[in-house]
Amino acid sequence: MKTCLVVDDSKVIRKVARHILETLDFTVREAADGREALDACLVAAPDVVLLDWNMPVMSGMDFLRALREANVSPRPRVVFCTTENGMAHIRAAIEAGADEYIMKPFDRDTLESKLQIVGMA
Repeated sequence: MKTCLVVDDSKVIRKVARHILETLDFTVREAADGREALDACLVAAPDVVLLDWNMPVMSGMDFLRALREANVSPRPRVVFCTTENGMAHIRAAIEAGADEYIMKPFDRDTLESKLQIVGMA
């Protein structure tokens, strides 16, 4: 079964994402910030990370850079999921190593299509 780590400081967003991902046959783990997420990835790399941008402790961008520097294997796909919708943000995320980008709020169809794009659905 495919695994997904949902990283968001909002418990509601994590719960919504978990519900959608479980209907898509993912095993889901959660993290409330980038530091918690990085620790989880170093223990067991998920197939895909659904990542928020703005979080306390460690932001999504800082997490993404640290994840890529850590050379976690196998390399998780990273899908940013955020309210930051400017082209500069999207470009910065892709340049830092994100595989895809979703705007909040999102629905099952949107998430499923992005997971298909990164080869995870």
